[in-house]
Amino acid sequence: MATLLSVSIAILAGLLMTRVFKPLKLPSVTAYLIAGVLIGPYCLGALHIGGLGFTSAEAVSHLSLVSEVALGFIAFSIGNEFRLNELKETGKQAFVIGIFQALAATFLVDVALFTVHMIMPDKLGTAQAITLGAIATATAPAATLMVVRQYKADGPLTRLLLPIVALDDAVGLIIFAVSFGIAKAIVSGEVDLIGIIVNPLIEIVLSLGLGALMGWVLTQLEKLFNSHTNRLNMTIAAVFLTASLAMMEFEVGPFKIGFSSLLTCMMLGTIFCNLCPLSADIMAASDKWTSPLFALFFVISGAELELSVFTDWAIIVIGIVYMVFRCLGKYYGSKFSAKATKCSPEIQKYLGITLFPQAGVALGMCTTAMALGAEGALIRNITLFAVLIYELVGPLLTKDALKRAGDIKPMSDEVRNRRKNMLAEAASKK
Repeated sequence: MATLLSVSIAILAGLLMTRVFKPLKLPSVTAYLIAGVLIGPYCLGALHIGGLGFTSAEAVSHLSLVSEVALGFIAFSIGNEFRLNELKETGKQAFVIGIFQALAATFLVDVALFTVHMIMPDKLGTAQAITLGAIATATAPAATLMVVRQYKADGPLTRLLLPIVALDDAVGLIIFAVSFGIAKAIVSGEVDLIGIIVNPLIEIVLSLGLGALMGWVLTQLEKLFNSHTNRLNMTIAAVFLTASLAMMEFEVGPFKIGFSSLLTCMMLGTIFCNLCPLSADIMAASDKWTSPLFALFFVISGAELELSVFTDWAIIVIGIVYMVFRCLGKYYGSKFSAKATKCSPEIQKYLGITLFPQAGVALGMCTTAMALGAEGALIRNITLFAVLIYELVGPLLTKDALKRAGDIKPMSDEVRNRRKNMLAEAASKK
């Protein structure tokens, strides 16, 4: 009962908050996140009144399965953007930009935080600076996808953005694994080449392989049904199954076998959209089914944000340095690589801004960084501080960039007048 009550409160709070923020023309993602903060353990939840909000971090964690499922569907949707007929035009550009902007963000954050380390060695260590530089690569696919869907964005920038966001996860995993391996070597004094090089490569290869296999299986199973409803049900079941299989972890000798849920579900969507001729219709139906799931995901994400990080001035200073130089790396890394690959001026100018949001993947990385012990706690708090700011401001910047690039079209006078007439007719009937 308590779980169902929490789910209903979260969805209702998120939907009502979109109405509150409608006059400000903010993206729904921002409204969902703020709703989560308000009903979280640091605001209404702190009153410890049952049914009013999440009374503790543990209460929020009980809904972690919802977040895992939602991320699976988000990755599946982004994977559907990798259609081969479209990638012939943008594939090379997405590949070059995706790698270069991630490396640029890591480089600039590393340089900036090493400078902070030289100034405040008692507040920030070398291992922490290296790890935070790797976390800087991660971009939030969920927030970007939600903005694209809400405003029906379409155009050269959007078609290039979604593959880059997907590629960003694979690049980020490699950079983080190498950087975190070096950080552990600095802390422990032992170098683990298997952990630095081999394990991340195994994770990426196995994730892509599992996703490809499940995509082929899903395509074959879809042939057994003629009803769109049954095909939709089969698709949903396949995403659930793939997300659950991607949670497996085990060891074979010195090698750690694991999967990236995002990469696995992305590959599932990629294979499915290229092999199944009905994938476009099924995805259109799936988008409607997943709408409340995504809303719940962002409300939970808002409730998970820890406002207590604002109580430490060192976290605020280091967090600001981290965010500023990460944004510079994303923006100029995208701009220069977009120019080198002969993208349009609009893409060169606005692509980097759409890569500012950061959330789920970065939080997963900072959770892994907790293995550093006491030094990992600072990494986690700085990442939480940055995610709090990025998630509240990032979607708005993404919307503005897509609008300025021409991918979000203003509502035509015809549609606006039609809506006004419909509202006037409804009011007159009452």
